[in-house]
Amino acid sequence: MARSAWSPAQYERFRDERSQPFFDLLAMVARCPGGRVIDLGCGTGELTRELHRTTGALETVGVDNSETMLAGSAPFAGNGLRFEAGDIGRLAEQGRFDLVFSNAALQWVAGHETLFAYLTGLLNPGGQLAIQVPANHDHISHIVAHNLAREEPFRTALDGYVRHVPVQAPEWYAQELDRLGLGEQSVRLQVYVHHLASRDEVVEWVKGTLLTDYQRRMPAELYGHFLARYREVLLPQLDDARPFFYPFKRILMWARR
Repeated sequence: MARSAWSPAQYERFRDERSQPFFDLLAMVARCPGGRVIDLGCGTGELTRELHRTTGALETVGVDNSETMLAGSAPFAGNGLRFEAGDIGRLAEQGRFDLVFSNAALQWVAGHETLFAYLTGLLNPGGQLAIQVPANHDHISHIVAHNLAREEPFRTALDGYVRHVPVQAPEWYAQELDRLGLGEQSVRLQVYVHHLASRDEVVEWVKGTLLTDYQRRMPAELYGHFLARYREVLLPQLDDARPFFYPFKRILMWARR
């Protein structure tokens, strides 16, 4: 069983940059006072508290499959907001919702055609679906990681595993939402501009997200070698500029049943 490699401290090194898409997605959502809301991939729960307050929901449940991230959620619970460990395949046990919300989590779930049909089935009549997924998998910072996974000794340690990104083009999601009968929708691709202190910070950024998938699949010592090799290959391909311009594409979508 691959171990969890999520680190709240590493993830939140770029807290402001990572939280802006959450607030942009939240701005697309209509309030649902007295309703039920679920936040998929809630992390530490701090932003889920903002979701709960803004929507005016009677009940909000934050779900995450990382016990490490959920360990920091207790201070944000209460007044109708709770957190629990879980996976997306068991959400039906929670009943139906007036808003299914997910910020930067569903890129980890394969099979988006099946997934979106499943999530739509969790909505009450008039319920909303609000999802944000990163779409930066064609950036060199991601490509290098996947290429290294094919190199030895990493290939053997990973048993041939190379991360597959299930994220589709924005127009695919628009068509899928329409096919699922969600009459109102808004889908957009947004480029977030990040000015990092230097190109070295790109490594720190990716360590908090994409590289965790490789980290949890190999011994700690070997992952250290993987990280050193990643830095060795990536940095010469990036401009040695201060600040460093790091564009990051994300898809934001909203729809109502």
